Amino acid sequence: MDSDEEIDDTKALINIKKTETRNSFRYFEHHKLLYYWNEPCDSYLRLYALEENTPCSSIYSYRGFNSDQKQQRQDIYGRNVIDVEVPSYLMLFVKEILNPFYIFQIFSIILWIMENYFVYGGCIGVIIIISLSVSLYETKRQSIVLHDMVAHESTVTVCRNGTEEEINSGDVVPGDLIYIPPHGCIMSCDAALIGGNCIVNESMLTGESVPVTKTPLPSPPSTEGEPPQYYSPENHKRHTLFCGTKVIQTRYYGSEKVKAVVVRTGFSTMKGDLVRSILFPKPVGFKLYSDSMKFIGILAILASIGIIYSVVVLVMKGARISDIVYKALDIITVAVPPSLPAAMTVGTVYAQQRLKKGKVFCISPQRINICGKLKLVCFDKTGTLTEDSLDLWGVVPLLDRIFQPVVQAASTLPRGPFLAAMATCHSLTRIDGELVGDPLDLKMFEATDWELEEPGPDTSRFDSLIPTVVKPKTNDTLYAASAEGEEEFEIGVVRQFPFTSSLQRMCVITRTMGAKHMDVYVKGAPEMIASLSDPKTLPEDFQEVLQNYTQQGFRVLALAWRQMDPNFSWHHSQKIQRAEVECNLTFLGLLIMQNALKPVTTEIIKQLNDANIRTVMVTGDNMLTAISVARDCGMVGRRSKVIVINAHPPQADLPARIEWSYDTMPDRNSECLSSNSESYQEDIAVGLEHEKYHFAVAGKSFAVLKSHFPDLMDKIVQRGTVYARMSPDQKTQLVEALQSLGYCVGMCGDGANDCGALKMAHAGISLSEAEASVASPFTSMVPDISCVPNVIREGRAALMTSFGVFKYMALYSVIQFTSVMLLYWIDSNLGDWQFLYVDLVITTTVAVLMGRNEAYPKLVKQRPPGSITNPTILVSILSEILVVAAVQTTGYFLLLTQPWFTPLTPSHDPDDNILCYENSVIFLISSFQYIMLAAAFSKGKPYRLPIWTNVLFLIALIVLVSTTVVMLFLPVEWSIFTNFLQLKQIAPVSLQFTLVIAALVLFNALFAFIMETCVVDLPALKRVIRPLRCKKGPKNRYKLVEADLTNDPSWPPVGHTSSPHNKIFNVSINSV
Repeated sequence: MDSDEEIDDTKALINIKKTETRNSFRYFEHHKLLYYWNEPCDSYLRLYALEENTPCSSIYSYRGFNSDQKQQRQDIYGRNVIDVEVPSYLMLFVKEILNPFYIFQIFSIILWIMENYFVYGGCIGVIIIISLSVSLYETKRQSIVLHDMVAHESTVTVCRNGTEEEINSGDVVPGDLIYIPPHGCIMSCDAALIGGNCIVNESMLTGESVPVTKTPLPSPPSTEGEPPQYYSPENHKRHTLFCGTKVIQTRYYGSEKVKAVVVRTGFSTMKGDLVRSILFPKPVGFKLYSDSMKFIGILAILASIGIIYSVVVLVMKGARISDIVYKALDIITVAVPPSLPAAMTVGTVYAQQRLKKGKVFCISPQRINICGKLKLVCFDKTGTLTEDSLDLWGVVPLLDRIFQPVVQAASTLPRGPFLAAMATCHSLTRIDGELVGDPLDLKMFEATDWELEEPGPDTSRFDSLIPTVVKPKTNDTLYAASAEGEEEFEIGVVRQFPFTSSLQRMCVITRTMGAKHMDVYVKGAPEMIASLSDPKTLPEDFQEVLQNYTQQGFRVLALAWRQMDPNFSWHHSQKIQRAEVECNLTFLGLLIMQNALKPVTTEIIKQLNDANIRTVMVTGDNMLTAISVARDCGMVGRRSKVIVINAHPPQADLPARIEWSYDTMPDRNSECLSSNSESYQEDIAVGLEHEKYHFAVAGKSFAVLKSHFPDLMDKIVQRGTVYARMSPDQKTQLVEALQSLGYCVGMCGDGANDCGALKMAHAGISLSEAEASVASPFTSMVPDISCVPNVIREGRAALMTSFGVFKYMALYSVIQFTSVMLLYWIDSNLGDWQFLYVDLVITTTVAVLMGRNEAYPKLVKQRPPGSITNPTILVSILSEILVVAAVQTTGYFLLLTQPWFTPLTPSHDPDDNILCYENSVIFLISSFQYIMLAAAFSKGKPYRLPIWTNVLFLIALIVLVSTTVVMLFLPVEWSIFTNFLQLKQIAPVSLQFTLVIAALVLFNALFAFIMETCVVDLPALKRVIRPLRCKKGPKNRYKLVEADLTNDPSWPPVGHTSSPHNKIFNVSINSV
C-alpha cells in the first residue's frame, strides 16, 4: 500500500464530501475528541487514526508523506498537541459568577442593602470578593500547573517528501514515519515501533518505575493466506511507544535507525486520555451531594411557607407593600443556606491533607468520601501483597524426562540449554552501567553468575547485528570453549519477544559464538510452557511436582528450548512470527522463586477482615500459588474450603462446561478421592453448611463463565476470593462485575498491569514512587497495603464530617428561620450586628473547625451511612428541629408571662424595633443552640477521634460559650452589647428568668448530646424504624445473592459438571 492509497482510505473513513472548492466533512468535538458523520451508519462516530482496523502489515508499509498528504491529514486530525487551556481571569470570573451560589449571594446582598442592612451586606460582600478571588487564583494556578505538566513540544525527525526532515512535534500526523534518536527522547505521540529496540520509562503513565523494553511490531505474515493481525495499542503495548513516556536508550542493528510509525496524536494518545480523565472526570455518582441538593429544595419549600406566613402577618399589621416584599424575600436568604455544598467539602479537604502527610496523594478529592463506604478491596499479588524482589530458591532441571533434585546454586549447573536459558531469556539492559529490568529477571540472571554486555558504538565483540551478549564471568574448565584455542563461550541475543500478560511468556532467539545454528529459549507460566512443548519431553509427574511447589507458596516458572535449523538466518529471525518459533519446544525444567509476603500484609488483611471488608486477590500468577498466598495472608482461613472452578469452552460435540473441585483440604491429605467416597461427600456437604467456602477462578475460566454462563456469574463473583492468571482486561471486568452486585469496590495494585482496574474501581490506590502518577485516584508512596485501611478510615471520617456539617447547616437555617418567624410576629427582626455575630463569628468558625477531628485508629464492622435519607440521620435532623423550635418558642412565651416584661411598641423605623426583650431572649437562646449543635454533631467514635482531640475547635467552643454566657448573665449593661449587638440585659432585671433561659438551653444541649451519642445508634431504634420503612429486603444485590447461596442446599455443586443448560453430570470429587 502506498501513501496515496492510505490517504484515500482516510477520506473514505471520514466520508469527506468532495465539492468544487474544498474537501469537507461534518463533525463535532466533545471532551477534546472528534466525532464525524458517517452516512452509511446514519450516525456520528468517533474519529480514530491507526489504532482501529489497521493490519500490522499496513503499518510497515508507511514510508512517509509529502507536504500535501501531511496537510490533508492535519486538516483531519488536527495538530499533535495536548493543549490544556488556561482561561483568562475574565473568563473564569464570568463562569464563577454564574455559579448559583454566587448568584444567590449577590441577590441576598442587594436585598440586605435595600433593607438598610449595610454593615452585614457589606461584610458578606467583602467575604464573597475574597472567596471569589481565592477561587479564581486557585483555578488559574491549577490550570497552569496542569498545562505545564502536559505541555511538551520538541523537534522530531520524520520522513517527509522522501527525505529526513526535522519538524516541530506539533506537526506530526498519524501515519508519519519518525526516527527515534540514539540518546533517547520524550515521546510526543503514540507510535508503533517497526525497527530497533527501545528502553522506556513509563512511570508517568503507569506508576511502574522499572524500565520496559519495546520491540518492533510482529512482522507481516511470511506465508500467503494467513489472516491479518490487527494493530491494537492495548494488545501491542510492548511494541508501542506511548506519548509522555521517556525513551532512555535505543538499540539498533548496523546502520539501521530506530523507526516508528505514528498511530495516535494529541488527545487521542494514552497521555491525552489520562489528561482528559482529569479535565472531565467521571461522575462519582455518590448520593450525598445529590441528597444535599434535594434537602435544599425542602428548605426552599419551608421558605415558601415562611413567605406566606410573613405576608399574612405583615398585612395584618398594616405594613407597607415594599416592606412586605423585602421581608418576604428575606425569608429565602434565611431558610436556604447557599453555602451548604461548599461547607460539606470541609471534611474532604482535611482528610486529603492528612493522607498527604501519610504519603498518600489524591488527584480526585471527591472520591475520599466514597472510600468510607468501601465494602470490598481487590489486591494484586506480586509487589502489593508480596515483596517486589523475588529470590531464586532453586532450580529443578530435567534429565531424560525426570526431574532432578533441586539445585540451590544455579551457577554450578553445567553449560547447556538450561543455564543458557537463564542467562538469555530476560529483558535486562544496562543504563549508565547499571543492570536494570524486571526484579524477577534480575534475580534469575544474577544466580547464573554471568555478565551482560551491550556493545557501544565503537567496540563490539559481535558484529552489530547482535546488540546484547552474555557470558560467564570466569573462564574455568566448565566454561572454557575447547582446548583448541577457540574464543571464550558467549551467547548473543539476536531477537527478543517481550513478556506479555496475555501470552504469559517471553522468548528470545540467540546465537552462540562459533555455533552454526540459532537457539530459541522460552520462559513463562509452567502450564503455558508445557502446552508449547513437545509432549515427549514432558515428565510424567509434571503436574504433581508443580502442584507440590505452588501449594507451598513458591512462584514457579518453566523454561524450554528449541534448536533452529542451520539455514535459519538473521534476516529470517527478524521477520518470523512469534508463534512459529514458540512451538515444538523441549521442556528444560523449573525455576522456583520465593516471593515472601510483605511484613504488614497479614496484619492489614486481618484488620480488613475484622472490619467485615471483603478482600479479593486478583493476580497473573499460578492458581495454586495464589491460593497458598491467600491462606498465608489470611484472605482464606486455614480451615476454610477453596473450590476451584474450571470452565471449558465448547469443543466438538461437547457444550461448554464447568468442573467444580476442592483445593487440598487444610487438615486432610491431598490424595484424589474416588467417585464412591460417599461418606466423604456427606462430610463435605455437612462441613460447607457451617464453614464459609471460597471460589478460585483462573483467567481462562473467567472468560468462559462470562461468555457461556452469565447466569452463574453473580454467584461465583459473590464467593470468589482468588482470581489467578488474570489479564489486565479481566481485572477490569471483575471490578465491573463486583460493582454490578452493589459493592463499593477498592483496588490496590502497582499500577503497571492494573491501570484499567484502578480507574474502574470506586477507589483505586496505586503503589508507586511517582507522586504525580495519574494511574489512579490515589497514589501511595509507601510500597505496601498499609495505605488501604488509612484511606478507608479517612474516608469514613470525611463522610461523617460531611454528614455532621450538613446537619449543622440545616439546623442553622431552621434555628434562624424560627427566630425570624417569631420576631416578625412583633414587627421586629435580628439586627445587622446580630446577623454578623451568628453567621461569621459562630457559624463560620465552627463549620470550618468541626471537620478537624482526625480519623479513629480502628476500623469497625459497621460502615457509616451513605445517604442523607438514611433513617437514623433523618430521625436526628427531625428531632433536633422540633426541639430547637420548641425551646425558642417556649422561651418567647415564658418571657411574655413575666411581670416585669414590657412588650415592644413597633416603630416605623425598623432599627428602633431591634432593641427589645423579645429580640434579646430569642437571640441569646439561638446563639447557644448554634454552639451546642456544632458540638453535638462533632461525634467521635467509632469513625472519628473524640471532640477534645480537636484542640482548635475545642478552644473556639469554649470562647463562644463563655462569650454567650457573659451576654446572658452580665449584671450591668455594657455598651458593646447594647450599641453593637443591640441587646437588652436581662440579668439586671430578673436573675430568676435568666436562670430559666439557662435551664432551657441546658435541656436543649442534653437532648442534643443524648440523641447524637446514644439514641441514634441504638439497635432498638433501627428495629423500630425498619417496619415503618416497609423495607422488604436488602437493596444491594450482593446481599440477595449471598442469601440465595446460604439457603440453596445444591450450592456449591462440587462433584458435578455443569453445562449452560443447567444439566449436571455426576463426576468424582477431585482434590486439586
